[in-house]
Amino acid sequence: MTFRHFKIFLQVYESGGMTKASEALFISQPTVSQAIKELEEHYHTKLFERLGKRLYLTPAGKKLLHYVKHIVGLMSQTESALRDYSDVSPLRVGATLSIGESVFIPLLSELKSKFPRRIIYSNIHNTAILEELLLKDELDVALIEGKVQSEFLRRIPFMDDELIFVDAPSTPKIRKLSDLEKLYFITREFGSGTRTLFEGELNKHNICPHIIGVYNNSESIKQAVKAGFGVSALSRRIVEKDLNEGTLMEFTVPEISFKRVFNIVHHENKFITPVLEYFMSICLNYRK
Repeated sequence: MTFRHFKIFLQVYESGGMTKASEALFISQPTVSQAIKELEEHYHTKLFERLGKRLYLTPAGKKLLHYVKHIVGLMSQTESALRDYSDVSPLRVGATLSIGESVFIPLLSELKSKFPRRIIYSNIHNTAILEELLLKDELDVALIEGKVQSEFLRRIPFMDDELIFVDAPSTPKIRKLSDLEKLYFITREFGSGTRTLFEGELNKHNICPHIIGVYNNSESIKQAVKAGFGVSALSRRIVEKDLNEGTLMEFTVPEISFKRVFNIVHHENKFITPVLEYFMSICLNYRK
């Protein structure tokens, strides 16, 4: 079997059919069909089955997909590793929103001062999207506060953080657990590490929050809370200035704690270039 066979297999899976796969790969449909046939003959099993107009993986096909994604990712990382020996090859860095709105830019600035010629591509997304980008080798490293699911990703803790409850000014500073069921919450979107931690902690106490707003950025959440639309749970780092200025008020519930850790995350097979190693060291030594 060749790498070409695996690329065709992966494209057929993603496209859901031979014809669309051939169009995406700019090759003929018979060539795609032949490659799949050769794979099935090699492994002595059927990899796809047709249901209606779409092809679906068989159990054996799903098993092969797991390894093919890994192989294709390794090939892509090999190319990236060799390109990274160039002084001007880009570094692709991602961060979740909570990190992006607090320590991300200072970390990138320090990296840029050390490698002024280096092009740095940066992305801010939620945890789920960043994990997908890392697995597809579209990012070299990401700073994530949520839990990653893939066994192929390595996590290195580099900073402690916590969520705190915030409300508009002139509200009680201490509330009871039962009060949380009476409040209206504005939260981050699904896939966000902040949302996962928030709901997970409340679920431990059998509390189902009344969510009236779902925003994909913390600034909008803060503005909504200041306007009295509801309350929220956000990173202390993000609301620190607002608390000092008195535009937001922190309140506590003794039974609730939102402790978490920021992590450096990269693929376990990622080649650690000098510039990536330096960026990771910046993160590990950052103390603000």
